Amino acid sequence: MAAQPNRRAVIKNIVAGTASLGVMGALGAFAPAEKPVNEAALKNNINHSVCRWCYNDLSLDQLCAAAKSIGIKGIDLVGPQEWPTLKKYGLDSPMCNGAEINLTDGFNDPKFHATLLKNYSAMIPLVAKAGYRNLICFSGSRRGLDDATGIANCVLGLQPLVALAEKHNVVLVMELLNSKVDHHDYQCDHTAWGVALAKKLGSEHFKLLYDIYHMQIDEGDVIRTLTDNHAYIAHYHTGGVPGRNEIDETQELYYPAIMRAIKATGFKGYVAQEFIPKQTDKIASLRKAVQLCDV
Repeated sequence: MAAQPNRRAVIKNIVAGTASLGVMGALGAFAPAEKPVNEAALKNNINHSVCRWCYNDLSLDQLCAAAKSIGIKGIDLVGPQEWPTLKKYGLDSPMCNGAEINLTDGFNDPKFHATLLKNYSAMIPLVAKAGYRNLICFSGSRRGLDDATGIANCVLGLQPLVALAEKHNVVLVMELLNSKVDHHDYQCDHTAWGVALAKKLGSEHFKLLYDIYHMQIDEGDVIRTLTDNHAYIAHYHTGGVPGRNEIDETQELYYPAIMRAIKATGFKGYVAQEFIPKQTDKIASLRKAVQLCDV
């Protein structure tokens, strides 16, 4: 894990406006498919996306071109400066970012509320104006908080922003992250906690990002959990367990069954690939993952 790209560092750079879009590796390893995928080749029961940070060795233009060739419809975790590039390729931004402070300083701590209120109040209208819908947010680290206090603090910080999101038809989406391996002390680390917060807020404009990789690590029982709580889930991320690499036969989850369960809930949002490819041909790995999830 230590040798892999660090998502926390990547998001910190994005928020600071310093994330590099340059090409840092050999381009041959990232060549897109030779021929675009025929629309009829994908079942279109799942809307496919891919997370930007997993392919930082590609320029955004290269990633967009590769995504289009595979049949992917969107790029996750990009902000306003990168939206024009997505639009150039006719791609969606299914999970926008750029308003968060980082993954550790979130809505569960009132000392960050003023900054978060300012950031999200500015970003929500931009998301709406661009024609997008989902904007990511984070609970932050516990720092000794019990579950009930963390939820109460999040409600306090989120309520005015949920009202603003309703006005602009935007959804604030809090990501579930594991606290066992990757994000020690993160508070929104179980689905039950996130659902309890969503129920307290009581709005269709606050939902959860169910990261399958993270939740397999912290709670397991993926299919039952997402089936029982699908009303509170706006978005999904993938990743192989253990290691957050390819979602193929090298890891413990069987993604076709998970995708069929998501489909069965009537889900109409996006599933984004968020694995770090180990294979030399990274785009081939991405293509295979999309095909695996296209149930």
